[in-house]
Amino acid sequence: MANLKTTYMGLELKNPIIIGASNLSADPENLRRIEKAGAAAIVYKSLFEEQVQLENLEVSELKTEYEDRNAEMVTLFPGSGSVALSPLEFLMNLKKAKETVSIPVFASLNAINDETWVEYAARIEETGVDGIELNFYSVPEYFDKEGVNIEKHQLRTLLKVKAAVSIPVAVKLSPFYTNALRFISDLDRAGADGVVLFNRLLHPDIDTNTVEHQFPFSLSNSDENRLPMRFAGLLYGNINGSICANSGIFDGNDVIKMILAGAGSVQVVSTLYRNQIEVIGKMVADIEKWMDAGGYENIESFRGKLSRNVTVKKLPYQRAQYIDLMMNASEILNKYRVIN
Repeated sequence: MANLKTTYMGLELKNPIIIGASNLSADPENLRRIEKAGAAAIVYKSLFEEQVQLENLEVSELKTEYEDRNAEMVTLFPGSGSVALSPLEFLMNLKKAKETVSIPVFASLNAINDETWVEYAARIEETGVDGIELNFYSVPEYFDKEGVNIEKHQLRTLLKVKAAVSIPVAVKLSPFYTNALRFISDLDRAGADGVVLFNRLLHPDIDTNTVEHQFPFSLSNSDENRLPMRFAGLLYGNINGSICANSGIFDGNDVIKMILAGAGSVQVVSTLYRNQIEVIGKMVADIEKWMDAGGYENIESFRGKLSRNVTVKKLPYQRAQYIDLMMNASEILNKYRVIN
C-alpha cells in the first residue's frame, strides 16, 4: 500500500491533507470528526487584530467608566456593539483544541501591528500548538503606499515573530505581489518554515436594489486551484521551506495535481462545507488508489514531477502558452459551442 506521509514545516504528517482555518475548527465535535475522517493536521480559526483591539478598548472603558458620569446622562449603559471572541477566550479554546485531537494543530494569526504579531505569537506558543500561520496581505487603500515598503514591513514582521517563538512559522500569502516568487524567496531566506499558496480574500459586492455594499461569503471552486498549482510548480526546488497549496481543492485528484506540481501538502475548507467532513476519507483513499495504480511508493516519488525544474515541457510555465491557445481557438470555441 502507498505511503502518504509527508512533511510540513519540518513536522511529519500522515498524509498531505491539512484542514485550513475556518469556523469548523471552533467546535470540538468537528475537530474529532476531522481527525477520525483522516486529516493529517488542522489550522485553528484565525485570531484577528480587531479582536485584540476590541479587548484593549473594553479594558480602557472599564478603567475609565466612572470618569464622565454626571446628572444629565441619559443612560448608564452605552451600546455594547457586536460580540466577538476575546483573545483570552481564543487562546483558551486553542489550547482545548490542541488537547482534543492527537494530530498536529496550527494557529492562524491575522494581525496588523507588529506589537500584536509578536505578543500573540508568543502567547499562542504557550498553548502548546505545533506551529503558527501568519496571514500576510495588504488591502489597496492608499495611492502613495509603495509595494516595496509593504514587502519590507512584512519581512520585518516575520523576523520579529521568528525571534519571539521557537515553534515553526509559516506564511499564508495573497497572490497580489509584483513578483510573488521573489517575495516568497525573501521570506524563505528570512526563515519562513513554509508558505501557503494562497490566502483567498473576500471582496465586497454591490446590491443594485438597495444601492448598498454587501459582503457575501462564497465558497471556492475547482478552477481556483490553477493559480496555487502554477506557483507550486514554479517554487519546487527553489526554496527550503514547505510548499502548501490552498484554494479550490475538493477531491483526491486535486491533491494529486498539487503534489505533481510541487506542493508537499494542501489545505482544504470549502469541500468540507460542500461535501461534509467525511469527504476527507474519500480523498485519502483516492490518493492511495492512484499511487498504487501508478506504482508510486510514497509522496516524494512523484512530488514535483511536473514542476518547472523537472518537467521537460516548460510551456505551461511560460507566456507562450497563450499563443498555443490562440492557434487552437477554433477547436476551443467548437468545444463550448460558441461557433458551429
